[in-house]
Amino acid sequence: MGLARCLAAAFLFLFLLGPTTSQRAVTVQKGPLYRVRGSHVTLWCKVSGYQGPAEQNFQWSIYLPSAPEREVQIVSTVDPSFPYAIYTQRVRSRGIFVERLQGDAVLLHITELQERDAGEYECHTPNTDERYFGSYSAKTSLSVIADTLLASMAPQALTLSEGDAVELTCEVSTSTDQHTHLSVGWFLLQGAGDHRAKEVLTLSKDFILKPGPSYEQRFLEGSVGLNKVGNTTYKLFIRGVEPSDQGQLYCEAAEWIEDPDETWKDISRKQTERTSLAVVSQGRDLSVDITAAERSLSEGDTLQLNCVVGAPKSSSRHFKVLWLLNSVEVAMVDHHGVFIWEEEYKERAKLGQLRGFKQSNTVYVLTISEVGLKDKGTYQCSVSEMKTPGDSYSIQTNVSSGIQVNVKPVESHMRLSVSTSTPRITVGDSLILHCEVQGATGPVSVQWWHLLPQHPGHRVLVAAMEQDGTLSLGSAYQDGQTRGSLRLEKDTSRTFTLVIPSTLDEDDGGQYRCEAMQWPRGWNWTEKGEAAVTVSSMGLGLHATLRSRIATIRYGQSFELFCQVNASYTLEKVPASVRWLFQPSPAGPLHELVRVVPSGTVVWGTAQPHFQGKAQLSKADTSFRLHIHSALPADGGTYQCEVEVWRRNTLPLGQPAASTRSNVVGIKVVLPESKLQVATEDSSVEIASSNTAIECRIVFAQNNSQFAVTWYRLPPLADATPLQIIRANYSSILEYGSKFSSPEQKSRFLSQRVSSSVFQLQILSADFRDEGRYYCVVEEWLWLVDGWYKLGEGASGRTTVKFKPPEHGLQMERTNHSLSAREGEEVVLPCRLQGAQVPGTLLSATWFQAKSSGRASALLTLRYDGTMEYPQERLAGRLYLRRPSAGDFSLTLSSVERGDAGAYYCQLQQWQQQSEGKDWALQASACSGYTQLTTIPPESTVLSRICSSPSLLNFILYLPLVLILLLALAVFCCYCKFRKSKKGNITGSQLMELEGDGEVKKT
Repeated sequence: MGLARCLAAAFLFLFLLGPTTSQRAVTVQKGPLYRVRGSHVTLWCKVSGYQGPAEQNFQWSIYLPSAPEREVQIVSTVDPSFPYAIYTQRVRSRGIFVERLQGDAVLLHITELQERDAGEYECHTPNTDERYFGSYSAKTSLSVIADTLLASMAPQALTLSEGDAVELTCEVSTSTDQHTHLSVGWFLLQGAGDHRAKEVLTLSKDFILKPGPSYEQRFLEGSVGLNKVGNTTYKLFIRGVEPSDQGQLYCEAAEWIEDPDETWKDISRKQTERTSLAVVSQGRDLSVDITAAERSLSEGDTLQLNCVVGAPKSSSRHFKVLWLLNSVEVAMVDHHGVFIWEEEYKERAKLGQLRGFKQSNTVYVLTISEVGLKDKGTYQCSVSEMKTPGDSYSIQTNVSSGIQVNVKPVESHMRLSVSTSTPRITVGDSLILHCEVQGATGPVSVQWWHLLPQHPGHRVLVAAMEQDGTLSLGSAYQDGQTRGSLRLEKDTSRTFTLVIPSTLDEDDGGQYRCEAMQWPRGWNWTEKGEAAVTVSSMGLGLHATLRSRIATIRYGQSFELFCQVNASYTLEKVPASVRWLFQPSPAGPLHELVRVVPSGTVVWGTAQPHFQGKAQLSKADTSFRLHIHSALPADGGTYQCEVEVWRRNTLPLGQPAASTRSNVVGIKVVLPESKLQVATEDSSVEIASSNTAIECRIVFAQNNSQFAVTWYRLPPLADATPLQIIRANYSSILEYGSKFSSPEQKSRFLSQRVSSSVFQLQILSADFRDEGRYYCVVEEWLWLVDGWYKLGEGASGRTTVKFKPPEHGLQMERTNHSLSAREGEEVVLPCRLQGAQVPGTLLSATWFQAKSSGRASALLTLRYDGTMEYPQERLAGRLYLRRPSAGDFSLTLSSVERGDAGAYYCQLQQWQQQSEGKDWALQASACSGYTQLTTIPPESTVLSRICSSPSLLNFILYLPLVLILLLALAVFCCYCKFRKSKKGNITGSQLMELEGDGEVKKT
């Protein structure tokens, strides 16, 4: 019996010890892979069975077909000097980089695949184990093929009436040698700021037609379809266009290839040019829409704009149309279709660069050929209806529409190098400057400018040479008696040298700018470069002080500024000039309002032309006065005066001997006081899955004011930032907040003005998500001669919206659960419907997580139409609804993390369609019980502690041999004791011990 116990103890010890080693394995994406040149390529690599830190390092290398035995190092997660020279620049610029998915898995990114990137790739993981055991690298091959995918569709600008049919043709082809599949789809872009295209219809790589969500019903009815004609031609047809089809349509083709792991990868995508579709609704009284065949142009392109008027019985009605660019009128079209151009556009119209005509009583066309940067901005078409032709006082309605047009400059490859051989000189020395032009494709003209150091932002022309070599001097340098005869010479084919024989004084120093200009194809390419020169001399002392009797001016009031000049000499005996400067805003540029030269000539600046008719200048002794009549808001800002003096013997006047700029005086123009009052009473509204409206009322305001209204929703927390829903400015142009800018939200939230003093926020198909507190902010705007100005604003009271759940209930399992999961494991959170689902109804499910703070956030939503939404995109890859049965909505959470701890619950909603063709309405709603999830850190085992100690690890390597010896010794000892006990007649309750002298001792 004693022998059996000893043997059992020895084997139990071996069993508890368990395995002592594990084998490292590196795996990489299975090849061979085929990818298109110029595309973004990723290769994955992961390691398992390793010891050491949880975050492993990775090194990528390539074996090129030309030298298959030679390793070329590309990128490493630990060693910045790892890449070979041919890859260093691409790694530094992140053209090639490694993305870590987790501690033991990474992605290799090649952002723009090149032909030389073809080869066999090796992923290597440096050893972190105590000994080498397993594999430390793996290889895969990558081939680079040409991108032969082609997709084209002729751009058009179509204007159709509601119910008309449209057909678009897309040509798609490829000549790839590999076996690939093609997918072809049409997409619709709507709205100037909406960059998310809406899917119309797609022929998948598996030859399955798939309509977009908003076109599914029309596809089933046969109103929207796709026909393939021949090998490369695909035709989209829409029978009966609707207002929702309005926008820009384009075709997108994708080429797919099957990888060795049996997954399909899109290796190339191409989009065609866009067709602009405008749909004239037959149900509105008067509407205006503006379209463009292309809204993003380059200099020299042609822009065509169509203004479409939608109106019943349009042939018998009379319209006047205004074309505007950035709110400035371009042309007017009378009811006869005659274009009347504004003054600044008449010359371009005569040259044929501007054309306009009336295509019909409802279609007006504006064409601009050879567009430039000045032609970009927001174009508006404003339509007014008149009761009788030519009667401007009988206008009934005014409707406008706008569109944004962008013009990109054509890049120039011309570069300048500016230098001087005389960087530091004294007054009277020669000044020599060099300007070398590189990269010009034809003749250039050159201008030299002197940037006066005492006049920031002001420059003086020194000399210019035209393309044909014609030389001209600036007005200040034409007198050869002051600085000598200036020379501008072309030393070589591209080097221009400027020589000023004699500098006049220290003011000849500073920055000298060379501007080279080239006119290819009528564009103006200009490059600039500067060189600094220091001219040493002493100037005359001068000081100016600016003051004003009042600093705050009421709208329409006049004010005066006094510039007092002090000098150490008699100012009246030297030539002097005064320059008045104005800065509208602290961050804006400083503009020259007016300059009075010593001869008394007044020169007005061009940046602020509105001052010329309202400013009065005068001089008394050493004081200069600027009087401004009838102050406008645009007159507010900071003012300065600048005084320049010349030496008396400098005739005619050259550069001034000294100049000074005064202190800054700020003038504030106060707007009329706002009388706006907004109702501030709190209220509440109860909704039950229907449309509802929230009211915002103006109690008092001026009669000639316009209003902008912005609607907000307050989150549950008291200190949370209000969320902007929608804003309607004083021109009724709508702007949605970032959280409400999706097409779904835009269709549900509307702002409208129901009377002169009442605004409403309409919430369509409201449900429990719309609960909360709402309020509006009303802004008062007034037109004051030169523009619109905001006088004040007021906030309304809070309207609490509560959701009244339907009377019909859902039976759900409401038992609370507690679950524990170790980090990295998978856990299933229960959510089940009790009883059968009501026939003719659909269910939607939303899962929530409640943190310790008490706030619950949505994780995913399964809509009743089967679509899935992930409000938190970072969790999308770890959340699954596997649904083993129709009533089971249990959530599977994979790879549990520490931050997943909290309370989880789900909400089910029952939807039913009221009648055929009607919307689905919410019938019932219920929530499950809570499931409290607790996360446990990864288990710390005895083996991991042993592996972290080198001495213990060395012991374990020899442990199997030691255990065999100990087991043999234990068996021998047990046998000896058993034999001794038999000889000495010792009972089983006694234990025998052998002393060193062989004596038997009883204990």
